[in-house]
Amino acid sequence: MTRSRREFLKFLGSGLAIAVVSPDLAGRPVRALAGPAQAGFGPDAEPPTDQIAAWLHVAGDNRVTVYTGKVEVGQGIRTSLAQEVAEELRVPTWTVQMIMGDTDLTPYDMGTFGSMSTPRMGAQLRKVAASARELFLDLAAQTWGVPRASLTASLGEVWDATRTHRATYGQLVGGRLLVEQVRDDAPLTPASGWKIAAGRSVARVGASDVVTGRPHYPTDQRLPDMLYGKVLRPPSIGATLSNMDGSGASGVKDAVVVADGDFVGVAAPRTADAERALLALRATWTPAPDPQPDAHSVYDYLRRTRPSAEGRGGGEGGGRGGPTVKGDVEAALATAPHRLDRTYTVAYIAHVPLEPRAALAEWTTDAKGEKLTVWTGTQRPFAVKEELMRAFGLPGDRVRVIMPDTGSAYGGKHTGECAVEAARLARGAKKPVKLVWTREEEFRWAYFRPAGVIDVGAGMTADGKLTAWKFDNYNSGPAAIDPWYDIPNQRVEYHPSESPLRQGSYRGLAATANHFAREMHVDEMAHLIEADPLEFRLRNIADDRLRHVFLTAADRFGWGKPRAPGHGVGIAGGFEKGGYIATAIEVAVDTAAGSVKLVRGVSAFDCGAVVNPDILRNQIEGAFVQGIGGALFEAIDFDHGVIRNAHLAQYRVPRFSDVPELDVVLVDRKDLPSMGAGETPIFGVAPAIGAAIFDAGGVRLRALPMARGGLGAG
Repeated sequence: MTRSRREFLKFLGSGLAIAVVSPDLAGRPVRALAGPAQAGFGPDAEPPTDQIAAWLHVAGDNRVTVYTGKVEVGQGIRTSLAQEVAEELRVPTWTVQMIMGDTDLTPYDMGTFGSMSTPRMGAQLRKVAASARELFLDLAAQTWGVPRASLTASLGEVWDATRTHRATYGQLVGGRLLVEQVRDDAPLTPASGWKIAAGRSVARVGASDVVTGRPHYPTDQRLPDMLYGKVLRPPSIGATLSNMDGSGASGVKDAVVVADGDFVGVAAPRTADAERALLALRATWTPAPDPQPDAHSVYDYLRRTRPSAEGRGGGEGGGRGGPTVKGDVEAALATAPHRLDRTYTVAYIAHVPLEPRAALAEWTTDAKGEKLTVWTGTQRPFAVKEELMRAFGLPGDRVRVIMPDTGSAYGGKHTGECAVEAARLARGAKKPVKLVWTREEEFRWAYFRPAGVIDVGAGMTADGKLTAWKFDNYNSGPAAIDPWYDIPNQRVEYHPSESPLRQGSYRGLAATANHFAREMHVDEMAHLIEADPLEFRLRNIADDRLRHVFLTAADRFGWGKPRAPGHGVGIAGGFEKGGYIATAIEVAVDTAAGSVKLVRGVSAFDCGAVVNPDILRNQIEGAFVQGIGGALFEAIDFDHGVIRNAHLAQYRVPRFSDVPELDVVLVDRKDLPSMGAGETPIFGVAPAIGAAIFDAGGVRLRALPMARGGLGAG
């Protein structure tokens, strides 16, 4: 157990610590655990698989503290995980405190991404809490000498059938710190039996604090005598520093210039002083030698290139080993009564988080040497810790990353560049340093959602049954690339490319691009034989849950009813990460002006048993709004390695006036496990809008964004 962990438990007081040994749920792959050093842990740390790692603590006063490496970035997971613990432990939700994303206090976790928090961490913490509940019943039976079957656990207490004996969990602990392993046979409460906390719209933890400005986000962190940092950036992507004269910064009082290899930055007691010192630096840069495509030529570039070992593209996603092949797609295409081949493109887009990257770094020294602590906004605290370990050659027990609740991420805060930069500045300045990226830095130096080119070919029978499907994705990624339509002959492949821009995870990864191309193509095939787009989909979908969300959305939307002149409707959906989405949208199109206005939208979503309806509904609404931007106007302009629209005045994000009347239908399947909702609800938005635009004005658009400079102007 780490020293920080021991001190924290001492602070909580004597109690009961329940721990789980589970390599899958803890997140660290077994292959990484050759030893503490290889796993990235120092000699005092807790390896998560071969020693007990505490997940839950019940103090003498019945306070419950839960530890998880997951983080809160506005999605509400702090609340919903607390609900699941409260339900299984039989305690009020308000008594549960979540300790999240602190690498010294929480078990290892790969990160908060991929809609995994609810299905994986939620399931794990339910099991931990159920084990704790069963242990309290065991303790009570032993203490009172009564049959265990006569005992009930409720609201943090245990009592027997006659009410002769009654005790709180804290009283049963009796001042002892007990460590137990999670019981595989601990009975979990089925969703149909949720009564205490789960399954209802419990208010978000700390909601009143948020609206009154009390929480301290990464940008709000403070330490005594800290400095404010700024980093010298190149004028273009790939440019290298050839010479730097920092003498001009000496004119700024108390400013410090920090040069560490290719890294150059400044720190000063005030942000304005740091900005003045940065402007005083005189740097000479050598531009990247290779020719680079611009925003218009990038699609041809992506088709013809392959990633090099040291390519600029990089990325947060993985590759895909070869194509998916079923049947004989070429023969099926050649013999199909109807065949359609089209190409779709998606632009690079930025994450535009409400809070830009920020980090506060502090170096301290004790008998063992240097220790680095960084407060930063990241979806992957343990990955950032490992970045810091590599950057400074430190063992795991000498680096701590603390993740305060953060103002959004959308897949854009997987990496720790800001944390490393702040730590470099703090080490050079010999004081704590806070670094907050500007909005312009976010646009220029964070990674983007990948651009992509997608070729789709499909064949069908005369009566509209899909028989062949050929799908080639260049660069966007393989997420949700396989069709869910019932097609006997398929060839589906992802082709990695050499990206000219830094690219990485975005909400839903490449599933947004792949859903757009697939659903737009299916809509076009329906119109090819003059079939209703909804009926055509149902004709080719075998999955009952997917059929149900399409029918549910269509029913709530009033699909098939007459619409006003100039108005059109579209429907699209899909499946990913255990969630099923269908979205129907009505638009008003002015073809002469080239404008489109969203009128109303309906989304039906099935992610199994719903833990918190309000939080889930907020996730779906947020995904819908974000999807509007990527569908209609978000795109990165770049030329010769320079981002040309690196300000919000130039980069259009959704506004209140862009949001239509929106209705969300939750399909609550209490007979199925709860799955995540952070990604899948966004997938139907762009293709539904594209289909509605065609329905309204006969304009078929195959490139995202669809209406940045007017319909079809890109």
